[in-house]
Amino acid sequence: MKQLISFFNHPLLKLPVIFGLLAGVLCFGYFLALYALGIMPLGNHKVLDFGFQIIMMVAAVWYYRKHIGKGFLHLWEALSICYVVNTVGAMLTAWLIYLFLKYIDPTIFTQYLDEMRQLIVSTKGRLVETLGQAEYVKMLKNVDLITLETLVGDEISKKTVLAILPVLIISLLFRRQDYSLYNPTPDLPNPSESPKSN
Repeated sequence: MKQLISFFNHPLLKLPVIFGLLAGVLCFGYFLALYALGIMPLGNHKVLDFGFQIIMMVAAVWYYRKHIGKGFLHLWEALSICYVVNTVGAMLTAWLIYLFLKYIDPTIFTQYLDEMRQLIVSTKGRLVETLGQAEYVKMLKNVDLITLETLVGDEISKKTVLAILPVLIISLLFRRQDYSLYNPTPDLPNPSESPKSN
């Protein structure tokens, strides 16, 4: 049990989990803000909440490099931190939205499905011409298969895909090592010069 606790207390896991929770709260706050403004909080408008994920990933790697790495950060550390932040944030956001739609205002989910159907029907001519009648009918039927549980998986999978490029860029920008290709050994502190003997 102590080993399990010590594992989760490791800064490389504990820190990004905390920042990931913050990202999830911010994303859910954005969802609530859209809801309060009367804007559909699902669909295209909601995609913008990924900006909070990016901000928290940047904050996490910066904090880790400054306070834990003492100015240094390996690439694998940065990648790990970013992916944990993104995954935790996406999971928390998904389940908070799930609980909100299930127990507080289920009509939002119904309205979301209705808007999807209307969009497909309104572009029927173009869809049939491009995809064919069979694919159009299949697409329309797939809307009926969407459930709240589907939204949870969709939220996590979408943010995982969206994070690939930002995670790589953030990790490369914040990476700082005490050795390189041309200096394969870590830099050691300069020894203090000993006083010359008279």
